[in-house]
Amino acid sequence: MKKALYLSAILLVSSSCGESSKEPKNSTNESSISSGGKAEAELNESLKDIVKEEEEKEKLEKAKNTTCTFNELIHDYGDVKADSDNTCFFSVTNTGEKPLIIEKVDASCGCTTPIKPEKPILPGQSDKIKVVFHPTSTQLGSQNKTVTVTANTEPRIAILKIKAFVK
Repeated sequence: MKKALYLSAILLVSSSCGESSKEPKNSTNESSISSGGKAEAELNESLKDIVKEEEEKEKLEKAKNTTCTFNELIHDYGDVKADSDNTCFFSVTNTGEKPLIIEKVDASCGCTTPIKPEKPILPGQSDKIKVVFHPTSTQLGSQNKTVTVTANTEPRIAILKIKAFVK
């Protein structure tokens, strides 16, 4: 939809800028748009086609989407030691009717390593996202990190959180 609006703005500007710079300033030349000529009708028809095309693309994209739930959105490791591996698993269940495809998982910090399921999760099935938290000695105290999950869901992004107190 944004593309259609952007395109229509460009078309309006370019078609209304059709006056020749060689004409005198008091010329009575008008663009096709300002005079309500045939070009405006053609432009409006093209714009309708573009909007319709964008709406169809959006419908197709939404038709591929599914829904999911997580067993928890926040995992608290409790007290952990610096320079140690701390692992948890977030269980994700496909609650929709299409296969769930987890496209990527990203951590907010290099000390956190998420690992996503590689295969699609079928409707009604579950799988796990593994998260390893490896704090360094420079991260003493309370720590809060996030894992961003991107999938074919609406909304496309889910945020998982981990907490720990590093000693």
